[in-house]
Amino acid sequence: MDATCCFSRGPLTGLKIIEFAAIGPVPYCGMLLADMGADVILVDSPRPRDTRMPVDPARDPLWRGRSRLLLDMKDDKDRERLLVIVETADILIEGYRPGVMERLGVGPDVCLKRNPQLVYGRATGWGQSGPLSQTAGHDPNYVALMGVLHSIGYPDRPPTPPLNLVGDFAGGSLFLAMGVLAALTCVRAGGKGQVVDAAIVDGAASLMTMAYAMRANGQWSDRRGTNLLDGSCPFGSAYETADGRYVMACCLEPPFYAQMLRGLDLDPATLPAQDDRSRWPELRARIGAVFRTRTRDEWAALFERTDACVTPVLDMGEAIAHPQNKERGVFVGADHLPTAAPRFSATPTQHAPAIGVAPLGLLEQWGIGPAGLQRASGDRDGPGS
Repeated sequence: MDATCCFSRGPLTGLKIIEFAAIGPVPYCGMLLADMGADVILVDSPRPRDTRMPVDPARDPLWRGRSRLLLDMKDDKDRERLLVIVETADILIEGYRPGVMERLGVGPDVCLKRNPQLVYGRATGWGQSGPLSQTAGHDPNYVALMGVLHSIGYPDRPPTPPLNLVGDFAGGSLFLAMGVLAALTCVRAGGKGQVVDAAIVDGAASLMTMAYAMRANGQWSDRRGTNLLDGSCPFGSAYETADGRYVMACCLEPPFYAQMLRGLDLDPATLPAQDDRSRWPELRARIGAVFRTRTRDEWAALFERTDACVTPVLDMGEAIAHPQNKERGVFVGADHLPTAAPRFSATPTQHAPAIGVAPLGLLEQWGIGPAGLQRASGDRDGPGS
């Protein structure tokens, strides 16, 4: 029998994950793991919380695939119910401030005592230690402190937060997912469970490795708008077109740069040298003047399927309709949401169901029946759902 048949829902089929309801990086991490086939039980509090979620959680794809279980960690019986579930779980992920899980009685020491092979993933903004660890923050605050925000954009404009992609989702969610899966690999090779401290500031700093290396070697300036990759150099920048829209030109390598100049009908002999940073403003003005002579889509058609590295800047609606994205099925479903990523050849993935299976049914699949939870808490009432 083909071994991959056991992974019909993706490469993580059968993986048992407890996710504590949170905002920021944890929900996106849980979504990724669920899309790859993991069973994710979402432990939520019955107490109302003001989370300022932009989309109703019932309709938010970040929460897809979860089996939602209501447990109050301030209740001794519900806390014990959670610890019974911990005994059979592979991974637990949480996104509270440092010390909160400990105060609730379900910190790493308690959980690892109940299950020494558990991987306990912790996502925070500032990390589990340091003078800011107990203070609030959001994505732009974290990337601001890591040198990321200052490094993007033009010198005469305020820094613009790159959505919440660099901090929450790249620096937080992806490093949390990578960390817990790496730790699980260690467990399955005979190692012990452990805590994964996935701080957004650590992940965001790691994403800046190349930029910091360039700075250390004199190839990056702390003056925004003077660097190769900060969005302002003449051959790595967005240009306005005749219709008020934009194209992105990112032809860093000389052969690609030469193709862009040919498409613009600009003679390189009449231009400042590509690498003469002192004359970049002049070069940018010359290139920009030509781009303003045609519409965005005219330039897109001229440069399409060339190596000039010039592409139209699309809004989300246009991105959904672009032939490249349609051919690959990048956006799927009635809401045109991004498809599950990455793609696997032997264990294909797809969006997890909008709502997971009933939580008690999932726990029975994990080998925990309602009777077991009742015995653990010493009463007759099963947990809410």
